[in-house]
Amino acid sequence: MCEPALAFPGPPDGFERLWTPHRMAYIEGAERPSTADAAQCPFCLAPSRADDAGLIVARGALTFAVLNLFPYNPGHLLICPYRHVADLTQLTDPEATELVGMTQDAMRASRAATDPAGFNLGINQGDVAGAGIGAHLHQHVVPRWRGDSNFFPIVARTRAVPQLLAETRKRLAEAWVGLPGKVEAASSPCGAEPNSAKGAEC
Repeated sequence: MCEPALAFPGPPDGFERLWTPHRMAYIEGAERPSTADAAQCPFCLAPSRADDAGLIVARGALTFAVLNLFPYNPGHLLICPYRHVADLTQLTDPEATELVGMTQDAMRASRAATDPAGFNLGINQGDVAGAGIGAHLHQHVVPRWRGDSNFFPIVARTRAVPQLLAETRKRLAEAWVGLPGKVEAASSPCGAEPNSAKGAEC
């Protein structure tokens, strides 16, 4: 919500205010684990919830796609292995293959749902590289549209996101279902749970 500066007490400065109290959750570290343990990891907890509650868009056998709780743009997805690993080099070959396949599916679903002009794809390895949760590997898939950047991130570290996460998740999940040849959810190797050590070893 924008309000003119003259509506506030104090010397007018010519600026309008965009109040974004929801951003305090990110600033104060909400949803960030205090340790690197899997027990506190939101990426380990999300698959145990219903898709809408966990913001899960799609599930594969070894990886899943989840909406970023603090998106850079609408439809900002994270592709994660179920297994709690921090580094790309720790993925098994099947996990790495499916991570790429899920990333491709994420791009296809985004194009079908919202027709972005491009994408930013990337993995931040470690806290020093910008990983908000460095203990669990996640690949960013950020849809981009021409003119979607503005001055907010530069001068105020604020993103204006015009769509609620629940609505975004629903649109993407519906588009994902119709993808031909998409990565399918299946029983993990050896019948293990997707995020268990046994499943990773098989």
